[in-house]
Amino acid sequence: MTRPITVGVDGSPESLAAVAWAGREAARRELPLRLVLSWESDDAGEHDAKARDALREAASGLAERHPQLPVSSDLLDAAPVPSLVAEAADAEMLVLGSRGHGAIVGFLLGSVGQQVTAESGRPVVLVRADDRAEHEAAGREIVVGQQGGPDGSAAALGFAFETAAARGAGVRVVRAWSLPAFYEFNPSLMKTLDEAGGLEPYEKQALNEALKPWRERFPDVPVTEHVEIGSAGEVLLSVASPAQLMVVGRRAQRSAVGSRIGSVAHSVLHHAPCPVAVVPPS
Repeated sequence: MTRPITVGVDGSPESLAAVAWAGREAARRELPLRLVLSWESDDAGEHDAKARDALREAASGLAERHPQLPVSSDLLDAAPVPSLVAEAADAEMLVLGSRGHGAIVGFLLGSVGQQVTAESGRPVVLVRADDRAEHEAAGREIVVGQQGGPDGSAAALGFAFETAAARGAGVRVVRAWSLPAFYEFNPSLMKTLDEAGGLEPYEKQALNEALKPWRERFPDVPVTEHVEIGSAGEVLLSVASPAQLMVVGRRAQRSAVGSRIGSVAHSVLHHAPCPVAVVPPS
């Protein structure tokens, strides 16, 4: 079954930018697009009319830009978080406006967007209101974070390479590292580091190993390996300005106030100027 790209609509400029971004991506990937507006109605009056108007406006803009794109829409009378998470489960990805303040749902990044991003089993892309098609012009990279061993961030790497292949773009793969604590030095680690030639060469070797299967699968995608000392969030943000998309893995954590997306994803979502894709582990 072909999965659509699904967009959460709320009538805000941010959600309209998300619709435009998703329309371009659906056209590139030759996928259908689904628009959903989720809110708990208390009557069938003014708010219901505003919701339907928001969906019509979003669909109308898509029809003008992508007349051949299959588009469906649905007004969901349900709480936003569980309904959007459920919609994401059947989608290739879920796209939301970042910091949207809509007349129907409220803001999508805040409590709703962060919770949906933390609980979704599929990639969630957050798009700001000032995003434009020209930001995807040739020369802009897709930046993706990699961490851990050879299989580290595999789902995020897969999403980044697939997106780059569809766009004819290059990928910059970022691996941030820090000095290990004294107690972590042991004979086995010291031997490994000595064989690699030191800490930074060891990190470069680890990144190169992680990228081997993706280079083989996507031989036409240009790859830049970026290894730098520092926190992952800071290093990723240092290369965010020229990026057309940033991709990070998600490490959801439970807390007393609900699911959390992890510090790296949180930092990038709030400070990266480009759209951000948060990809759960496969």
